[in-house]
Order: sequence, then structure tokens, then C-alpha cells
Amino acid sequence: TATTTEADLIVLGLGPGGESVAQVAAEAGRTVVGVDPSLVGGECPYYGCIPSKMLLRAAETLAEAERVNELAGRATTEPDHGRVAERIRDEATDDWDDTVAVERLEKAGVTVVRGAGRLSGRADDGRLTVEVDGRRFAARDVVVATGTAPAMPPIDGLAELGASVDGPVWTNREAVQARTAPASRIVLGGGAIGCELADGFARFGSAVTVVEAGPRILGVEEPETSEVIAGVFTDRGITVMTDAKADRIEADGEGGVRVYLDRGEDAGPGPGELTAERLLVAVGRRTNLADLGLDTVGLDPDARSLAVDDDLHVLDGDDVPIDGLHAVGDVTGRGAFTHVATWQARVLTGRLLDRDAPFGGYHGLAWATFTDPEVGRVGMTEAQARDAGLDAQIGRAEIAKDSRGWIHGPGNDGFVKLVVDAARSELVGATVVAPHGGEILGLLTLAVHARVPVETLSTMHYVFPTLHRTVLEALDTLP
Repeated sequence: TATTTEADLIVLGLGPGGESVAQVAAEAGRTVVGVDPSLVGGECPYYGCIPSKMLLRAAETLAEAERVNELAGRATTEPDHGRVAERIRDEATDDWDDTVAVERLEKAGVTVVRGAGRLSGRADDGRLTVEVDGRRFAARDVVVATGTAPAMPPIDGLAELGASVDGPVWTNREAVQARTAPASRIVLGGGAIGCELADGFARFGSAVTVVEAGPRILGVEEPETSEVIAGVFTDRGITVMTDAKADRIEADGEGGVRVYLDRGEDAGPGPGELTAERLLVAVGRRTNLADLGLDTVGLDPDARSLAVDDDLHVLDGDDVPIDGLHAVGDVTGRGAFTHVATWQARVLTGRLLDRDAPFGGYHGLAWATFTDPEVGRVGMTEAQARDAGLDAQIGRAEIAKDSRGWIHGPGNDGFVKLVVDAARSELVGATVVAPHGGEILGLLTLAVHARVPVETLSTMHYVFPTLHRTVLEALDTLP
């Protein structure tokens, strides 16, 4: 029988949320075991938020340089993706080495265990147990923070090709490890990741085609958002195909890939197959819950997410908290965003350490998609508000008609859209599509989160001329 190592807390998954819980608890004097089979720090610093935004920052710089000819004189650019690759490798990821992150946790007092952790029921005294490659651990509290991985859909031929940096198929992980931009690329999936990487690589010379199975790209956003971004992409030379599903994928015999399409009835004319040097699969994320041993604690082993209460306790099928079992991050199904994971981690550590950490709810959940222009979104869309039975009033103003937007000149596509619950006269949702739209969103996120009355928003001072003044202009259009 394997010896059981005892701890106060076991954290399964050391991405942003799990890493935060482990470090704070250890610094507070708890004995903590952190378990992860991959890089400590998770997707965000090595493959997601940080490296992708370094690519997009570089693409933004190229875009501004191209606008010199319209605004300031004459300029030419020679895009060099190698510089971006170098920054990602050397400055952001230490060549995908997590030594610094591991040392930071160990210095805080966390015992870091490499391997795939699996729940294994309870010990005789009721503590939860976890097994990692033959080793056994027990703790009063266990946090599941195993995150997500790129989803690989069951398309004929895709599994055989696999995903690798040197191969024709990439996920977001291979895309940010690439040393050069491919001459051509098919992006399978028109969500946030697909659109961001399509935009970024197009600026570095890749001929890009976005293939989206639904009727529009960025399908979770307002329809107007999809229209603006699709129009900008088209003007930029990015081909956008909607109502198009990949039916079969194969190598093209020249080191690239061929994608056979099943076009929907409403798709209109277009090719039935595409070829490119690289295929980027960006159809979503899957939670890392398979083989986690959920059944040993009374949960569905095939669960796609873990329901949690306001204290981040995992709930069973009858919505009853499971003693000692907690979850944070993507596995909770509350939004696959780093800021959600770290926010939940702060609430959870407050509960575990008997500290004040108020739960703020998810009604003001916000996020940004870092295309050019950026898309910022908080709360409900117009359709969601109406589906919830609200009397939704809409305010809208165009960025290009705002004084600062007009001054900005080329690249000023976008709008501010406000969704107001007329009964309470409060903002319940908003969208900003604009240069630096994610930054403008801060004001609106506060308004939704704090339930600020529309009248109060209308009496604020909005600095002139600024892009955020478009919020006032949108307020002025409300009924």
C-alpha cells in the first residue's frame, strides 16, 4: 500500500487560478500540494493571453505604420514575424520553461508535484484523497483547477494529421510557438481565438481564410459586432466564410493541408475545398475533467464542467455542496478567462483562510477580444436581455462620429451599444467596438457591476475629446 502524504490543501492544476490559491494558502501557513502535468502557470502565460497579445501588439504597430500614409507622410513596412517569435520565446515564456514559476511556488511553501492528479475518494477519516502516478495524498480540502485545452473536433482526417509546430495543423499553442508566419492559413472557427490569430497573422503577410460553421463570426457577441469585424476583415483581405463546416481534412502532398467543406444552404457561392500551408483549429476549448476520478466523489465522470456555489464549493447532482471539494477557473463553466479564474481564486482563498472576500456575482462578467478594432463586452446582449423578459432599451453611438473617433481617422470602425433594463433604469449590458475598446469597457463594467442608475451615468463628466465620451453619446440616444 502506497504511503499517504498528508496536507491541508491539494490543488489540482496550477494555471492562474490554482496557482493563486496554492501560493496564498501556503503563504498563510497551510501545507499545500500543487499538482500539474504541464507548465506551472497554465495556458495564459505560455500559449494564451500573453503571447497572443504580444503578436497582436506587433500587428497593431504594423497597422498604425500603414496609416502614416493617410495621416502623416510616407512610410513603408517590412513585417518580420521572427521578432515577435523571439519576444514570445525569450521574454514571455523562457522558451516554454516554467522554472521561475515553480521556484516562486516552492519559495511560498507549496510542494509542487509533476503529474496528472486523480481524485480517489476519501480516506477513513473523511478527507479527500488524490493519486498522482502511484503516489497518494490526502487533504481536508481539494481544489480542482485543471483548466481547458484546445478542442479537436471529430472531423475526418484531423486526428491522423495531429497538431505540431512543424506540421500542417496548429492549435493556438503551435501558433504562438511558430518562428515564421505561414504564407497561407485556414482558420477553422470564427470565435475570439480564431479571429484574433487571423487578424494578427494577416498583418504579417499570411493569406487568411476564416471558416465558421455558424451564420456569423464572433457568434456570442452582438450581431452588429460580427458585422463590423467581418467588414474590417474583408477590407483587410481576410476571407470570411460562414455557414461552412469542415467535412474532411487531408495533407495536400506539398506540406500543406486541404480542407473539404460542407456549405450550408444559406452560404451562397463559394469553393467546396480550400488549401493552405497551415490549418489553425480554433473551434473552442474542452475542460480537462476526463480521467479526473469524478465518480469517486459522487460526480458524473463525463461532466463537461463543475457546478459551484458562491463559495466555490463543487455541487453534486442535487445542488448540495460536496464537503471539502472546490473548483475555480475554466472547469466551473463561468467563462474561460484568466480574470475569472483569479477572481474566483481570491473568493475561495478568502473562504479557506477565513478572510473577507465578498462574492460579487457574475452579472457584470466582462471580456475583450483583441482584434483591430477591439471588442469589449460586459453583461447581457440585447437578445439575452429580451429572452430574460426584460423591457430592454437600446442606446447606440458610432465611434467614427465621436470627436476623438473622427480625429483618430483610419481604423476608427465601431460603436458603443448600451442595453438598459427600463424597469430599473440600469445598464445590464454593453458592447464597445473601437480602437482600445477593451479599455473603454472599464467604465461600463463598473456601471453594470455596481448597478449604477442610467440617470447617474448621464450626469457624469466625460472628458472631451475622448473615445469614452461615446458612452455619453449612446446614453443620449436612449428613449
